[in-house]
Amino acid sequence: MGNVKSIEHAVESLPPMELAEFRRWFSEFDGAAWDRQIELDASAGKLDQLAAEALADYRSGAAREL
Repeated sequence: MGNVKSIEHAVESLPPMELAEFRRWFSEFDGAAWDRQIELDASAGKLDQLAAEALADYRSGAAREL
């Protein structure tokens, strides 16, 4: 856990411009990691039941437009 604390300290020490650059980078990094995980879960069938429930709700009229 010492590595995480050192990263936290380094981020806290960033000047505003570098912090903004880090935020942009981390947002892209985190989004890509999320996308990869969703793709893996979908490929493994982990989302099949949720999709089936959503489609059933839609077909029965239980869903509404957002």
